[in-house]
Amino acid sequence: MEKQQNPGELQRLERENAELKQQLTDALAANNAKEVFLSSMSHDIRTPMNAIIGMTALAKKHIDEKGRVLDSLNKIEVASSHLMTLINEVLDMSRFNSGQLRLEHHPFSVSDLFHDILTIIRPQMQRKKHHFHFFAEELTYESFYGDAGRLRQIYVNILSNAVKYTPDGGKIELRIFEEKAGKDFLLGFTCKDNGIGMSEEFLTRIFEPFERAGNTTISKIEGTGLGMSIVHSLVEAMSGDIRIESREGEGTTVTIRIPLEADIIPMEGKGLSGKKLLIIETDRQMREVYTRYLTDTDAVLTMVRSSTEAVEALTMAEFEGGGYDAVILGRKVEHVGDTLDLAAYLHRSRPELPIILVSEENWEEIEYRAVRSGVETFIPIPVFRKALVNGLSETLSGTKEKEAGGGVPDLSGRRILLAEDNLINREIALEILSVTNVRTDTAEDGQQAVDKFLQAEEGYYDLILMDIQMPVMDGYEAARRIRSCGRSDAESVKIFAMTANVFAEDIARAREAGMDGHLAKPIDVNKLMQLLGSLA
Repeated sequence: MEKQQNPGELQRLERENAELKQQLTDALAANNAKEVFLSSMSHDIRTPMNAIIGMTALAKKHIDEKGRVLDSLNKIEVASSHLMTLINEVLDMSRFNSGQLRLEHHPFSVSDLFHDILTIIRPQMQRKKHHFHFFAEELTYESFYGDAGRLRQIYVNILSNAVKYTPDGGKIELRIFEEKAGKDFLLGFTCKDNGIGMSEEFLTRIFEPFERAGNTTISKIEGTGLGMSIVHSLVEAMSGDIRIESREGEGTTVTIRIPLEADIIPMEGKGLSGKKLLIIETDRQMREVYTRYLTDTDAVLTMVRSSTEAVEALTMAEFEGGGYDAVILGRKVEHVGDTLDLAAYLHRSRPELPIILVSEENWEEIEYRAVRSGVETFIPIPVFRKALVNGLSETLSGTKEKEAGGGVPDLSGRRILLAEDNLINREIALEILSVTNVRTDTAEDGQQAVDKFLQAEEGYYDLILMDIQMPVMDGYEAARRIRSCGRSDAESVKIFAMTANVFAEDIARAREAGMDGHLAKPIDVNKLMQLLGSLA
């Protein structure tokens, strides 16, 4: 006689069987997504690699044709940057999955943050002739504590997607705002485009790793399929929220709110009372910004559109026995080929007149020329009220230090110890350092670096640039050995990690080992020069 199964037991077995089937379905779907991802990644990595290899071959073939070589190098730079983005996204996803994400907590300026973001994104929008509109509602606080690098990663990813998926001539709007929610202070970001949009079905899985809205090979739109998953992970890690609204053929709106601690910096508008400011600006929206932000400071504003009008205004003011307290060079100036040429002319004729540059240019790229053209203060676009008012006040009151001289510092008489085991990386670093006239000794592993430091007389080296992953002894241990050797200069000599280990925990380990700072590979020449400038 067969034993009759308990109905409750049957239900339990059926439930477990259904759960196992669902787990199998999920596992197969995840596995399929990874296979599609690997196939797509193979294509996406080969695309910039082919460009790098091909353009290198062309540059070598036309080595005597400066224009062809420069064009090839520019394309190699673009392809390399894209390849680095792909690699970083894969590495970031690995860190999230292993629970190793660490967030920084440092003060940052909203103005500087979005200037950097738009410097990265603007060329892409210009190539596609997008109509871009930026709205920054007046912020109570323009400085916060947080991880500016990760915020930049989030916002660049969202804006890049808007550019990718918006056809030529399309429209993109960006709005920055503040919200107060209980004790938290929220920094809001909304990006709206009229691009191709997304289906309701895809929106349900947009944050899943390895997912993409379409086949990359067909759509010609490259990416890892990890970007939105990384954005979601970062926003969650910052206790924020992200909302996406989209319809196929109509566009997409992404809104992100992240709680941040405000860095309370008072606005110093009193220093502008009665000051006469000559503003050279053609752009209508920027003229409205100056009027709205500066009217209640009681500054006396004179706005002109061209270099000719500016010279006439300056001459007339001097003729009447007065003069201007400062000149603001704006975003657009009529009848002048180069704004910095106008700055140089004004500086030569009136060296005592402070010049403030308001620009969307990358300061690091123009700093050398700007400083030598007489620019004392740089205010980035997009312009925020507090950044503009305080920048002007500090310049006119004399409390603002003049912008550090850009370009290449002269380090004649200084000595650097470079610890780098890779021959090509060593050659690159030596070539970059050579323009500063610094004397550079090299070590091919950590032990050699320690030995060379100990064999040199005390105070011989001004700086040690230390790779991390080296044979015999790694950079962390080498730094610890130098710091603990007992010599009088062992604690004072500057040691900077110069490494491809770029995660927060890598930077923390460098600090724990006694290093003063961290430079990421590939080497950012501007950041290296800023570091070297401190030795000059």
